[in-house]
Amino acid sequence: MRAAEAIRAHALATPGGIEAPHLDVMDYVTSGFRKMYTEFYLKLVNKAPALWGYLYQASNDARPDSTMQQLRRGLERLNTRALMAAIEEARPDAIVCTHFLPAEILARAIRKRGFATPVWVQVTDFDLHRMWVHENMAGYFAGNEEVAYRMRRCGIAPERIHVTGIPIMPAFGQVAERAACAREFGLDPDTTTFLLMGGGAGLGSLETVAERLLGLDGSFQLIVLAGKNAKALAALKLLEARYPGRLLAQGFTNHVERLMACADLVITKPGGLTSSECLAMGLPMIVNSPIPGQEERNADYLLEQGVALKAVDGPTLEYRIAHLLAHPDQLAAMSARARALGRPHAAADVLDLVLGKPARASSH
Repeated sequence: MRAAEAIRAHALATPGGIEAPHLDVMDYVTSGFRKMYTEFYLKLVNKAPALWGYLYQASNDARPDSTMQQLRRGLERLNTRALMAAIEEARPDAIVCTHFLPAEILARAIRKRGFATPVWVQVTDFDLHRMWVHENMAGYFAGNEEVAYRMRRCGIAPERIHVTGIPIMPAFGQVAERAACAREFGLDPDTTTFLLMGGGAGLGSLETVAERLLGLDGSFQLIVLAGKNAKALAALKLLEARYPGRLLAQGFTNHVERLMACADLVITKPGGLTSSECLAMGLPMIVNSPIPGQEERNADYLLEQGVALKAVDGPTLEYRIAHLLAHPDQLAAMSARARALGRPHAAADVLDLVLGKPARASSH
């Protein structure tokens, strides 16, 4: 959804304006299908992540013409008729899919019904699952060169593959002045600052992680994003009172990029969008609790590129933070590498390619 919104935001900001409605597939499916696709998935990754990891790999390895895959696609077609009706009513000039499900539905419509609208596919992780790959797509957008290579190995024509990065909102591609953002939140711009964007499996609750980190030696500030978790925010506010000037507890905000501008490092799960936002802003990461499958592959990429460290539990996170505080040169090198990898203009490049304009993206 965030990738789609990023492309839409760039479309709306284009001189002359481009109409770019964002259709969420889950708004056009039956309630039972929606429950299976969203609630079941969330329960699986939270309660049985190893099982999800097995299913991720098994579905990637499955032959597209296998009985199970045919049954799955048949079930999807039965439950997405309203989506096709909405698309046909909108009569778009082009479609960009930021999830494999609509791409799969539209690929069949092209093959079976002569659906003529060009369909483009934006892969939103630093990994390629086989369910993203379909015939007759107008083009593919990859997050990096490795994903592009894997696309070619899956039989996608090289001229249809474009290495754009993963689309992020325009705000993450704009230069935000650190001192001004720090003043806005009552932070010291000259003090090393860490941004915590999630606890969870292995690390514990946000307030537990925050208290653990604040107990470390060293001069640093900590920002903790609680989002819409009111209970966590209340606990963090109590902790904030115990550590005046060292902890900023923040609830839901539409200006995460301004908090990121105050930070030197982000502690987060390695989702494709969050990782891309961090890279665009030159922020190295400590990644934790990756979902088996796509997030594990994202974490591998970030670690290999030297822009992230990994924390499997609380003590490891403590060690990583203490090490970086003692070795600011390593933190600075990670930051420079992150900025070099970042693709803040990915959404604009995607839009240009869809519209047939020359883009800053490299094509292979």
